[in-house]
Order: sequence, then structure tokens, then C-alpha cells
Amino acid sequence: MKESRELLEKLGYPPTDNIELPTSTKTFPDGAQYRIELPSVEGPVALKEMLDEIDRYGLTIHRVSQGSGIMLQTDEEIQEMCRLTSERGMELSLFVGPRGTWDISAQPLTEGGKSIALRHEGSDQLVYAMEDLKRGAKLGLRSALIADEGLLLLTKEMKKAGQLPEDFVVKVSVQMGAANPVSVKLMQDLGAGTYNVPTALTLPKLAAIRQAIDIPIDLYVEVPDNLGGFLRYYEIPEIIRVLAPVYIKFGLRNHPDVYPSGKQWESTNISLVKERVRRAALGVQMIERYYPEAKTSKLGAEGLGIPRISASSATL
Repeated sequence: MKESRELLEKLGYPPTDNIELPTSTKTFPDGAQYRIELPSVEGPVALKEMLDEIDRYGLTIHRVSQGSGIMLQTDEEIQEMCRLTSERGMELSLFVGPRGTWDISAQPLTEGGKSIALRHEGSDQLVYAMEDLKRGAKLGLRSALIADEGLLLLTKEMKKAGQLPEDFVVKVSVQMGAANPVSVKLMQDLGAGTYNVPTALTLPKLAAIRQAIDIPIDLYVEVPDNLGGFLRYYEIPEIIRVLAPVYIKFGLRNHPDVYPSGKQWESTNISLVKERVRRAALGVQMIERYYPEAKTSKLGAEGLGIPRISASSATL
């Protein structure tokens, strides 16, 4: 970008925002600075299409996540998704199924109640979510998305009690909303293994969070409309430099809300995953063009929540 900045300066304009952003010295366990995530891969059919598409583009995708959740997948569907990702050394992260917007309470669906949308109301909802996690783990899952502080703490206790594997990755959803160094550090202390920061934070704000925590940051560089709709492709090189270790996450603008998903959305989901792969290809080209020395992980790397599909998947 040197020539572009020099031309701006020659024309009398500031060549940069003039903000000092320190280079992160933190990395993934394998020394990598970034990994790539594709969200909203809703079920095994969409996953197969996504895998075919990443092969066509020659991409390395480290994590796929899914929003409809463990609860709305059959045992066979979860096992198939686990098998497909395990064979590649990829992480599979499924959302816990029961949550506020699917409960009988109206508050999470109101304008003022959106901040509690995916949290769990009452003890029963927490128990349901814990059962979802245990079921997923028994079927081979080693990563799940959550969006409730209470459940986050419980995952830590479940590991101590042997109800979840020690290597189970707890990925905190963007819906949690913690947005400053202190609140995100609290998430880490409660048991978060990786944290999806709010989508509209500037690099200086994100840099402050990075200085306060050690766990990977997940960041949308293309944001679904209902989370802001931003496209931050040209920022990817600086995001990697400043926020490592970071998951670069490719959502998609201008698409329908498919949650909770199912057969009624299958053809749409296939189209959506194919376009997310194309967007990821655009992002990877940005990295190759502007930050080619950035280090990424190989598939199967340490710290990825790769499913376990052996016979022992039936037990912990």
C-alpha cells in the first residue's frame, strides 16, 4: 500500500489515520497469526458443498460454524458433519440449541430486549443447554458456540466434573456483546476459549482488547446485515498484524435470516455457503497481496476443536 499512501501525502492528504497500533506478539500454539472461519454452514449437505467449493478455490479453512444448533440436528447429521471435518483436520463448532429467542418469553424478541436475545432464562434453559453440549460431545463434537455468561462458567465446571472433554473449545458468540478489555477479559476468565468481538469496533479499540487477553479473537470481516453489514476486506492485513491470534470470519451481506434452518432452506443454504467461500477467496488474496509474510495454521493444528469420530465418540 506504500505507493497509495505516498500519493495521498503528495496531494496534501494524511496518508494514515495516524494511530499507533502495536504489532501483536501473541500467536496460536503453532506460531500462526491467523486462521479462517466460515460461519452459518447449516447441516451436512451445505457442508459437503462448502468443502467441494474450497477445494475448487484451493483454500484452507480452519473452522466451520453453524447457528441453528446441536438441538436441531439428528445424531446422524452431527456425526456426518463431525466425520467430514475430522477427515480434513478442521474445527466444527455448533451452537447450543435452546436459547432466549426460541423460548416462550417475548422479551428477547422486543426492540429493547435484543441485548439478552440468546441468553438462557431460568435454570431449566441452562440444563437444556448443558444437555445439548454433552450430547454433541458424545457424538464427537469438540467445539460449540454459546452466548450466555452463566453457561460459559458452567462449561468450565463441566470440564472439571468430567462432563465435557478438557480439549472442548468453547467459542463465545458475537451475540454476547462484551466490547472492552475488561469485559472480554472476564469472558476469558469464565472459560472462553475463543471470543467473537462485536463487529463495529475500530482497530484501536480491538488493539486494546488484544493487549488484555491471550485467547484468539474472532472477527467478521464481512458482516451479516443484522449485525451491521460492514465489509472490512482492506483492513484484513492490519487486523492480522494487530490482533493475532485471530480468526478471520467471512459472513455475507444481503442474505435471508435462515435460523433456525432445515430442509426448507437447503437450496438457499447451498448458495450462501458457495458465496461465502468466494468471499473467503477474496480475503485470502488480500492477505497474499498486502501481508504475504503473515503466518497461518495448517489443518489439524493444535488448538483446533477437531471432532473425534472414533468408537469412543459414544462416551467421554
